[in-house]
Amino acid sequence: MEIVLILLGIIVIGALIVIFYVIGAYNNLVSLRNRFKNAYAQIDVQLKRRYDLIPNLVETAKGYLQHERGTLDEVTAARNSAFSANAKAAQNPGDPEAIKQVTGAEAALVGSLGRLFAVVESIPTSKPTRK
Repeated sequence: MEIVLILLGIIVIGALIVIFYVIGAYNNLVSLRNRFKNAYAQIDVQLKRRYDLIPNLVETAKGYLQHERGTLDEVTAARNSAFSANAKAAQNPGDPEAIKQVTGAEAALVGSLGRLFAVVESIPTSKPTRK
């Protein structure tokens, strides 16, 4: 009878260890998922701030760049594309295809902003003056 109780005790202790291990692993996975979503939320906030500043830049440059209308339209289109791709990725940050779209849209936005800055720098009256 003692051997049965000892075996039963070992089985119960083993089962408890397995149960605690599974609970700990699950809690760890939930914690990692929450950290992942929080990290993407932080990126999302910074991208939205950037997207909100682009129209101000375009409005400022419009007065100087009447002849560069194509560049302004390109920047606006790239900003809208990046904003919509980011909104889709924010809904499901674990979707690799959505992240690829954000990356591509951001690359297009950076390229169009680079062209806008080059045009602005080429206009002598648009450079800030130092006193």
